[in-house]
Amino acid sequence: MSGAPFDADGLRAAGRDLAVPFQVQLTDGRLLQMQRLLRLLPGKRIAGEASLDGRRVFAKLFVAKAGERHWQAESEGIGALAAAGIPTPEVLLADRLQGGGHVIVSSFVEDAESLAAGWARLDAPPAGDPGALEVLAPVLAMLAQMHRAGLAQRDLHLGNFLRTRDRLLVIDGDSVTVAAAPLSAVAAAENLGMLLAQLPAAWDGAAPALLADYQSVGGIAGVDAAMLCAAIEKVRAWRLQDYLKKSLRDCTLFSVVQSTNRFVAVLRTESERLADVLAVPDKAIDTGSRLKSGNTCTVAQVALPGGDVVVKRYNLKSVGHALSRLWRPSRAWHSWREGHRLALYGIATPAPLALVEERFGPLRRRAWLFAEHCPGVSLARHLSPESPPPAAEALALTTLFALLCRLRITHGDMKASNLLWHAGRIWLIDLDACTQHRSEAAWRKAWRRDRARLLRNWPADSVLAAWLDRALPPA
Repeated sequence: MSGAPFDADGLRAAGRDLAVPFQVQLTDGRLLQMQRLLRLLPGKRIAGEASLDGRRVFAKLFVAKAGERHWQAESEGIGALAAAGIPTPEVLLADRLQGGGHVIVSSFVEDAESLAAGWARLDAPPAGDPGALEVLAPVLAMLAQMHRAGLAQRDLHLGNFLRTRDRLLVIDGDSVTVAAAPLSAVAAAENLGMLLAQLPAAWDGAAPALLADYQSVGGIAGVDAAMLCAAIEKVRAWRLQDYLKKSLRDCTLFSVVQSTNRFVAVLRTESERLADVLAVPDKAIDTGSRLKSGNTCTVAQVALPGGDVVVKRYNLKSVGHALSRLWRPSRAWHSWREGHRLALYGIATPAPLALVEERFGPLRRRAWLFAEHCPGVSLARHLSPESPPPAAEALALTTLFALLCRLRITHGDMKASNLLWHAGRIWLIDLDACTQHRSEAAWRKAWRRDRARLLRNWPADSVLAAWLDRALPPA
């Protein structure tokens, strides 16, 4: 391992430019060898797999000059979990770093998987799915135990739980709060709601059953379904706004670079793979397979390592059109945000990967949207107008539109070609006009248009159109 060991000053100065492996100088003279980074908040916190005295460990480095309170909170949170008998990795070292930082080293849990990873493997399970309930059941039992002990987590999510073959562990002591035991019904409902708000919105109807499961294993009895549903709605609204803001600024999840003539936002996990096509997006379109050539937009499918990408360029039709778009967010910007909105709700849409806008100072010009390619077939080709949809497609249609209506979301261009059937789900594409409405009246007016446009995809006297008219939520 080359290079001088880092102290806290060096880690702060390095920002994101930390290439593993690297060494960290401890105050007792030992060297902590960081092998794999799992989380990096530049100048603040670094966490990952490491080695100390030849032992595999997990290390969390608090390098901000004002990071002592987070280090202290982590130490106290882990201590509170251990005192309550909640399984958590053993702390091996909690100390200061040279240069003003702090470190916590804990045992590395072999063969462990976060429940977030386990859930992701299920690939958007429907509400009540047995495999999904197997993931959630031990979390509900663990939360019940924590709540009885007066403990909760401010940032509760499935990634805070590690599962091994024979036990479940809680991590992230920094977010542990300690209150009088047991928690009040209000506090327990808020904490449980924080977890359930991160499930797909289609799972909201399962909340009362999940609450019953939580209470059956010793959860706080005073929590009722109304309290829980209100907590879910409140947390989800906050998470949505927070995530949409993050999608347009440089952070852990997104890389955002802005200059006087360009704005680029890209999922940080995709930034290296997309670097070349983001630099010259028109070249990618010219060399890709053209899907659409029109006055308003040009679309191409581009083959890249790791999977095909769809690039959509929003054209400027004329000088007048260009002038009208100067001060407004581009349609690519709108589609980028709405794609992330739908994904956060658990509604199937190709993952938005990157956004590029040409700028002249604050003025906007052309724009490009990069999205995951969905290999699905459009409903225009998949469904026969002479018969009702097959059972799986019928369930997917009724579930999707019931959820969209509950969330007051309309698509704005319900051509059957914008609805794809893939992997047992209906995927929405072309989100230029997609909107989540604030008022019931605005949503109802837009839903009437969406509904009518969807029905017009098939002859009015067809069996399929009649089925849709009966099955869709009323106008």
